[in-house]
Amino acid sequence: MTDSTSKPAIISKQYLIPFMMVAALFPLWGFANDITNPLVKAFKDIFLITNAQSSMVQFAFYLGYGIMAIPAAIFIRKYSYKAGILLGLALYAIGAVLFLPASMYAEFNFFLLALCVLTCGLALLETTANPYVLSMGAPETSTQRLNFAQAFNPIGSLTGMMVASNYILSELKVEEFRAAEKAAHPEYADLLPSVADGKITEALSQFAVNEPIAHQAMQAADLATVRGPYIAIASVVAILFLFFLFSKLPDTISHDKPLTTGVLKDTFKRLLANARYREGVIAQAFYVGAQIMCWTFVIHYGMTSVGLSAAEAQQYNMVAMGLLLASRFICTFLLGFVRPGQLLMFLATGGILLSLGVIFIGGLTGLYCLVAISACMSLMFPTIYGIALKDTGDDASLASAGLVMAIVGGALMPPMQGSMIDAGSILGNIPAVQTSFVLPLICFVVIAIYGYRAHNIHKA
Repeated sequence: MTDSTSKPAIISKQYLIPFMMVAALFPLWGFANDITNPLVKAFKDIFLITNAQSSMVQFAFYLGYGIMAIPAAIFIRKYSYKAGILLGLALYAIGAVLFLPASMYAEFNFFLLALCVLTCGLALLETTANPYVLSMGAPETSTQRLNFAQAFNPIGSLTGMMVASNYILSELKVEEFRAAEKAAHPEYADLLPSVADGKITEALSQFAVNEPIAHQAMQAADLATVRGPYIAIASVVAILFLFFLFSKLPDTISHDKPLTTGVLKDTFKRLLANARYREGVIAQAFYVGAQIMCWTFVIHYGMTSVGLSAAEAQQYNMVAMGLLLASRFICTFLLGFVRPGQLLMFLATGGILLSLGVIFIGGLTGLYCLVAISACMSLMFPTIYGIALKDTGDDASLASAGLVMAIVGGALMPPMQGSMIDAGSILGNIPAVQTSFVLPLICFVVIAIYGYRAHNIHKA
């Protein structure tokens, strides 16, 4: 006799294989995200542009989510989750392949276009995979199921970071130039890291003016290095496309109600009237903004506040991702004992305290604080996602699109932080790269408020 009070399985047998297939997609956006983050610093040196301009890499990358999220949800609702996966994989591969002509023409804006196309594919995949996983079993275990699937995301992130560190940053000719400048000027060791970094950047600019042919050759070699991993991932994604094309997946979307204009209008009205969902979209936008700023500018922080090379600073990003991965499994276990909103509030409070350390302590200790923030961010995305989507029923696919569209926060906030770094410090003698982390601090305050309201007001 079955115990009627027993908790439903997180993944039932009938969905085990489909769940494993869809969970295998989660590393794809982790890889794309974390191989792209170092390009902000790399493109700044390769194209000799400002921090604000190089941050347009993140703007283009996350703009795809804002463009594609709602159309993706409509497409999935009209057809199927499988169709959404296939179209997402196709756009992902096309965007990655576009790195080839972009590198050949040495055109920064072409790279931005390629990244935007790639992330239109990612938006389709995320808009599909997250609600699909939620639908694969009992509603009571949906948040745990999504957290489990999301735990595979950092595997892709770590792979992306390793590739970026070992096959991009460490192979760049511009990094060899910077190392040679340091060796030629031992007096730089006695300067503040931010001052020494500025002098090396100035020398690079002079090299481009005085020896344009040599600089163009160096630029061409570096762009060829950058494109390699993207061509490789395009091949992997193409194979996955063929695998899903010839596989059978359960259709868990109800097609009883055709997606007419009236249905769309009613759905959006219900979602906008749902305070837990509405505030969740806002919290998600601030979370993604904080995540991308912390992972993008760790290289700037390591180089200007500690004096590391780009490849050395990227190693700390890998440690951060390892902490996030470990913390995600720990926090998923804790969800069996702590309510999601309460856990979110505690994690955000930790993010606030560590951000203060990044800003005011600086140096190697500040870098440790920046790395430790990833442990606090571990469960924020899926937890906000699960809280906001709770009890949305048939509206889940469109509700999911709103939460995926909130990822556009990663497009808006990094350029703001880049502009803060270019403008100089806002807190006396504290380096600008440190004071710029006031933006992630504000993001964690917003997330803490949502966690409090979810736990005490919305009762999620």
